[in-house]
Amino acid sequence: MAIDGEYVPSTAQWVRDQVDEYEGSGGTAGTTLRDTGMAVVIVTNRGAKTGAVRKTPLMRVEHEGDYLAVGSKGGAPENPLWVYNLRKDPHVVLQDGPQTWEMTAREITGEERAAWWERAVAAYPPYADYQRKTDRLIPLFVLERTTP
Repeated sequence: MAIDGEYVPSTAQWVRDQVDEYEGSGGTAGTTLRDTGMAVVIVTNRGAKTGAVRKTPLMRVEHEGDYLAVGSKGGAPENPLWVYNLRKDPHVVLQDGPQTWEMTAREITGEERAAWWERAVAAYPPYADYQRKTDRLIPLFVLERTTP
């Protein structure tokens, strides 16, 4: 279960450290976001421009086996780069602790988005503040297991 190609680590040191600890431990360490104690998953995808393999720790928002990727970037005015990656190539690998799945990302809108947004804020309350800080609608992607 992998996305083949050259892995290009994030330019952000904390992201590199989180991914290294998470993956290096087989998903038994580095499973919470820095000092928050909030659970994270690692999402591996392909870069939209470079085609390189990218890895991002995201807050763990799970419902009935599906996961949510929240493009909040802390309420910044622009989307995180991984949003464009998923829009171009929705195939991802998600690691939640020691378990890993191939998944497909699907951007959501309307009532489905509203239901998942409630789940996101319940899992990580700062998301509500992030949305208030920005004029853009924070993109949401449901990650669903790929059928073999």
